Amino acid sequence: MPDESALERAATRAVRAEALLDDELLTEAFDALEKSYIAAWRATTVDDAAGREKLFLAINIVGKVRDHLAGIVANGKLAHAELKELAETAERRKRFGII
Repeated sequence: MPDESALERAATRAVRAEALLDDELLTEAFDALEKSYIAAWRATTVDDAAGREKLFLAINIVGKVRDHLAGIVANGKLAHAELKELAETAERRKRFGII
């Protein structure tokens, strides 16, 4: 079982990651990059396989950054639930004189 400080760090990181995902400017930047890369990808010539490959990777990286932030949010929600359970368990033990 992870220690409380690691769970608290994960929960804090989740709040920050969620704020980034909800940030209108960052969302706009991701969308603009993705559209720009797709437009450039479509504009490549038939013999520019290397260029298409690089643009394909760039498009996927934008999605991977979003996915990474979403993963941090999900892990933080789990950490928050674990912290809540730890607090409830400690309260029950205290109430019943187990500690």
